[in-house]
Order: sequence, then structure tokens, then C-alpha cells
Amino acid sequence: MGAVTLRVGDLDAMITYYRDAVTLDLQSHEGPVAVLGRGTVPIVILQHAPELAAAEPRSSGLFHTAILFDTQAQLAAAVYSVGTTHPGSFTGSADHLVSQAFYFTDPEGNGIELYWDRDRTEWSWSHGQVEMATLYLDPNTFIGEHLTRDGQAHPSTGNAIVGHVHLSVGDVGTAREFYVDRLGFEATASLGGSALFVSAGGYHHHMAMNTWNSAGSGKRRLALGLGEVDIVLPGTDDITALNERMSHFGVQTRHDGQTLGFDDPWGNQIVVRAK
Repeated sequence: MGAVTLRVGDLDAMITYYRDAVTLDLQSHEGPVAVLGRGTVPIVILQHAPELAAAEPRSSGLFHTAILFDTQAQLAAAVYSVGTTHPGSFTGSADHLVSQAFYFTDPEGNGIELYWDRDRTEWSWSHGQVEMATLYLDPNTFIGEHLTRDGQAHPSTGNAIVGHVHLSVGDVGTAREFYVDRLGFEATASLGGSALFVSAGGYHHHMAMNTWNSAGSGKRRLALGLGEVDIVLPGTDDITALNERMSHFGVQTRHDGQTLGFDDPWGNQIVVRAK
């Protein structure tokens, strides 16, 4: 997964949150666009759009951007940072068997997951489905066990990437048809008719879609919140092949030879780029 673009009303406040709380580096800030990430990897792109209104309640869009850390110590440093600077933004935590995760909401209501993966050898699969759960994970215990002095002093040290992107959609059946049957992800898990998890290359999930807050929602109107989800493929040949695949299924695409753009059934913008 590549960076997630958010349309924001208060650019300065959002930069402060993602830089000082979530511990991302401000990689660039040119006019209305700020890019934050780790090292040379962009994670969140903030586009200033103060003319837009907030998204309608229960609309489709972003459920959360999930930021994956290399180690438990790096995750603990980020969780401690958010917890001490913006404690009101914490919304929960869980052990998902494949990962340990902590959840937050940024100042404009966009969901964030900060997480660490267990080694793939510890994941359990059955008939192509990965075993995941939602078990209790105490944030204070986790921080106590994994936060180091160096991590507390320098919380932005270490690598991080967008591990997965979780969307709010109108119905799971349509999401499966679009993201699995058309786009080509593999379904790795589901929660009845309320959530679907999909991936490529045997990961537990690169994307997920749920109806928990958005059942029955239609296309999004232009609003604050999710602007774009980036997916990264190995090369331009893969982009061309995907364009042919999506065109075969009648999906309207925007292809310039380097990137491929299209909208999902709820108007969420997806842009596929070459590595």
C-alpha cells in the first residue's frame, strides 16, 4: 500500500497531530499540501481544503489508515506519544493474533491504527483464510513492556509504512465483487456480511471494507476526509495489465502510462502506481 491522502480543514493542526503525536516526519510542505512519513516513505498526504464540509454521518469513506511499525518498541514509542500528547484521541486496542493494534481518531475524525505484525510463521491459515480475532490488549501493559528510554526520547526513529487501509462501504457483497473479482485481491477473512479482508501475496490484509457505520450508504459527496488510496505495483507493465483487466470489467479508468486511477462503487478514489 502507498500513502493515504486526506482532505483537511485545518492543515496546521493536522500536521501537528501526525508529526508530534503519531511521530511521522514532515517530509515536505508546499502550499496546501503536506507529506508525512518515515525516511523516504510517505504515509499520509494532507491536502488543505477548507472550503469543504465534513462528511455526512454514516457515509462511506475511510474507516482507518493502518500504520505498520517494524518492532514492538517502535510501536510502543508511537502509542506513548499519542497517548501523552492527545489522550482523548485513543479509541481502543486489540490483539488480532496476527498483530497487536492501537486505535485513534485524528482531530478531524479520521481513524488511525498503529500496529505491529507477528512473524508470518505464527499466523494460522485454514482453507485460504487467516485466523484473526479481537482479544484484550492493555495499552499500559504493552507500553510498560516495550517502551525504551531511547524510544521515549526519539519516538520517530525507525521505519513505518501503510500496512493496510480499511474502508467504510455500503455493503460487503459489492465490495467483494469490486475488490476481489475485478481488482484481483484475494479474500483472506470475513466477518459474516459486515466486513471483508483482502490481500495480495499472502499478507493477512492490505485492505478491508466494513459496513459497521455505513450500511446502505451510496456514493460519497466531495467532503473532508479520504481523498485517495494509493496501491503500489512492481512496474508499469503491471499497471498496463491492470488497466486492461479493469476495462474488461467495465470500470472507468484514468491511465497516463505511469499511474492508473479509478473509483470504487462508493466513489472512493484509488490510484495504482509503479514502485
